[in-house]
Parts: sequence; structure tokens; C-alpha cells
Amino acid sequence: MTTPRRDTYTPETLLGVAVQIFNERGYDGTSMEHLSKAAGISKSSIYHHVSGKEELLRRAVSRALDALFAILDEPGAQRGRTIEQVEHVTRRTVEVLMAELPYVTLLLRVRGNTQTERWAMERRREFDHRVADLLKAAAADGDLRADVDPKLATRLLFGMVNSLVEWYRPHPGTGHDENQVAEAVVRLAFDGLRADAS
Repeated sequence: MTTPRRDTYTPETLLGVAVQIFNERGYDGTSMEHLSKAAGISKSSIYHHVSGKEELLRRAVSRALDALFAILDEPGAQRGRTIEQVEHVTRRTVEVLMAELPYVTLLLRVRGNTQTERWAMERRREFDHRVADLLKAAAADGDLRADVDPKLATRLLFGMVNSLVEWYRPHPGTGHDENQVAEAVVRLAFDGLRADAS
């Protein structure tokens, strides 16, 4: 059996290694030396694919952000009652988080120390604002309680969703498949835990 050549790394496989190392060491704590060792290629080979560490970060968080913003353009986020749109966005956000777990984890850990991090944080805020607008509209329709500020509700909702990066692991036999988790989040967020009194 032959060992694959080191120069067979593609930008996509290199990005996967970079995201893993960024999540393990933190972006600030990762050097090009760390990345080259993890990838098993020279630093010059990395520079053949990207201009540097920050470009890898930009590509990684863009992948997460593009997937999240794409949800807002799906038919389920555009049609029907606003409450149905909110539920669709929530369900799909959970699904995207689980499908793109390393990338969303990295997105949630950026702290604004670089231009790319500040850009990513601004995009996250824009996504949150779009969801807050949906929650506000659903409350105006009478489908959600109006006594909770939509911005606060959005923070609480995404606090629950984003906590998945801390415990969810996509391995068979864990007892939590993606559909089950997504549905549980939607039911908890919009129906609550209280049993139906009837």
C-alpha cells in the first residue's frame, strides 16, 4: 500500500484540518507551523493554496454563515404564517449547526480580534436581527406572546441552539439523531415543557 503524496492536499481538505486545529487551539493560539504539522505538509505548500491563516479563517466562517443565510431564502422561511417561518428557520438552523458542526463551532468562538472575526460577528448579528424581525412579526400576528422582547427572545432561542456545539457529537448510537434534536428544540422553544393541561 502506498502512502498518498503530501502535495495531494486540496484547499478543501486543508480547510478541514485548519478548522480542527483552530477549534482545538483557538485561532490566536494557532500558528502556520501548527497547521503545517497537522496537515503533514510544508508551510510553503499551505501558501500555495491560501495567503495565510486569516484566509483559512475567512473561508471557514463563510461556509458556516453562507449555510445559515441560505436558510432565510428557503421556501419554508418565506411562505405561510410567520410563526411557521420562524419554526422552519429554527429547525433548519439546528440542522445546519449539526451538519457543519466544526465550522459553526469556529464561527461561535470568534472574538473580534481580527478584521475577519469582526466581519463574521457583524454577519452573525445581521442573521439574529432577521430572526428577531420574524419573531416580532409572529407576535404581531398573535401567534407568539407579545410580552417578551423579540431581541431577548432571539438571544434566548439561539443560546439554546448554539449550546449544541458544546455537547452534540454526530456519532451513531448516541441516542440523538439530527431530526430528533431539531424537532425537540422547536417544540421546547415554541410549545414549552409544560404538559398540556387538557
